[in-house]
Amino acid sequence: SFHFATRQIIFTIPALAVMLAVSFLQARQIRRMSLVLICVMLVLMVAVLYVGVEVKGARRWVSLAGLSIQPSEFLKPAFVIICAWLFAEHKRQLDIPGNLFALLLLVLVVSLLVAQPDLGQTMLVTGTWGVMFFMAGLPWLWIMALGITGASGLFAAYTVFPHVALRINKFLTGEGDTFQVDMGREALINGSWFGVGPGEGTVKRIVPDAHTDFVFSVAGEEFGLIMCFFIMSIFAFIVLRGLSIALKEHDDFTRYAVGGLVTIFGLQSAINMCVNLQLMPAKGMTLPFISYGGSSQIAIAVSMGMVLALTRKRPEKRKQMGFVLA
Repeated sequence: SFHFATRQIIFTIPALAVMLAVSFLQARQIRRMSLVLICVMLVLMVAVLYVGVEVKGARRWVSLAGLSIQPSEFLKPAFVIICAWLFAEHKRQLDIPGNLFALLLLVLVVSLLVAQPDLGQTMLVTGTWGVMFFMAGLPWLWIMALGITGASGLFAAYTVFPHVALRINKFLTGEGDTFQVDMGREALINGSWFGVGPGEGTVKRIVPDAHTDFVFSVAGEEFGLIMCFFIMSIFAFIVLRGLSIALKEHDDFTRYAVGGLVTIFGLQSAINMCVNLQLMPAKGMTLPFISYGGSSQIAIAVSMGMVLALTRKRPEKRKQMGFVLA
């Protein structure tokens, strides 16, 4: 059946249009759009806890006009932009508590994600925030404090959430129900270098999440390890190229924003592929642009559109941003 492939193509058309439209925006317009977007998504994330669609014990989707939307996907690019703006403002003018506001925003977002619960997105958002804070020149005291907090958070998740403990124990011991992970590995082995051919794979017929979490294994089985290396190379190029441009950027906001956007893109890709390769415990994380899902597809398009907009060369030199959105 080509059900998921057909729908993914349908999602890809508006996603490309969104990415193209966002890529023409100015930095000021991106900040404004992100401020509106994060406010709307925070409201929807609160609504998800009460009226959200429950899937596998988690409430992450809300139904609007017949469409299922995952607010956390759209929250991520807006969160990165707002935090980049706050970090940049603190560096520009020390009496503006931008770092504190960014920390409070992180606490709010993490609290809503844990309440769903969605610990994968929590790790993703927290890790990206840490990278951006590091780029902004965080003190060593903050590094130690954040490291201790992160370790405590992981231990708390292992203790409080049974499904987290179960997945970690499965990964460490190899015991229990590891069907999907085992089949994903077998698919990669079966595909060898050149694959069994398009549509000839078996894993997509028996693994429930083959079209989302384990699509990398499906690609490896049908198109071989050559395709896997190609996918990894494309993702690595996007991340390294983005970081290279970000580090050369003189404008603080642009540097933090681009660095954060490509970091969250790279971390999400790495987590998905590592799960497929059995390098880390199973975690419900989509592979950008490839895994099935309209929310993920369009949200990633927004992120990449922002990267293109912020790195686009302009005739006039960018001026230092003020603490206004106007």
